[in-house]
Amino acid sequence: MWKWLHPYAKSEMAYQLCGKLLPWFAILSLLLLSIGTMWGLAFAPSDYQQGDSFRIIYIHVPSAIWSMGVYMSMAIAAFIGLVWQVKLSDMAASAMAPIGAVYTFIALVTGSIWGKPMWGAWWVWDARLTSELILLFLYLGVIALYHAFDDQRMAAKAAGILAIVGVVNLPIIHFSVEWWNTLHQGATITKFAKPSISSDMLWPLLINILGFAFFFAALTMVRLRNEIIHKESHRPWVAAIANAKFEGGK
Repeated sequence: MWKWLHPYAKSEMAYQLCGKLLPWFAILSLLLLSIGTMWGLAFAPSDYQQGDSFRIIYIHVPSAIWSMGVYMSMAIAAFIGLVWQVKLSDMAASAMAPIGAVYTFIALVTGSIWGKPMWGAWWVWDARLTSELILLFLYLGVIALYHAFDDQRMAAKAAGILAIVGVVNLPIIHFSVEWWNTLHQGATITKFAKPSISSDMLWPLLINILGFAFFFAALTMVRLRNEIIHKESHRPWVAAIANAKFEGGK
């Protein structure tokens, strides 16, 4: 059933596939983020309680959602690398880690900016905020482990184990507002039967969530291609690409 995927476990095939898909994902992310952000910031109605300050939701919520989504993707790639010894999966996990760290940092910063007028403080040790901060530390730990060993296999194994163990933090982040009394507001868009947000505000938010996803995919492809070139620099096909680019640049 999955035999058609087997060729793409090879670095050369994965490099070529990323090169073909990258422009499409980049264009889609740019288009969706432009539409969603412009719609949300300029045309969505103001919140009856928070006024225009709620508009930071169009950056905060997508970055927070994908801070967890990227981590899960990274952990799955790390699991595949550990269990089936697929070197490309380790490269993919390494490529995703800095992207997820930046998404998490954006979520924390925008959350603090949003929290100041709502809570009267930039930071509180709220269950959701604290578990999100732990997620950032997990990302930084994974990144550090990937660069802590000269032996790349050992580095990938150590970082992969941390990534997989850290998955336990994801349900804590998601359900923290239900398990504990927190200042952070509860679920809004995940209540599909009756979201706690009007459709005029919801649609640009959904567009931006999708835009952040495509942006993550595009950045991952860029970083994965760089990882492949760096790790496979001794391969003849990499030398051929380098020579072709050198001759084309003359």
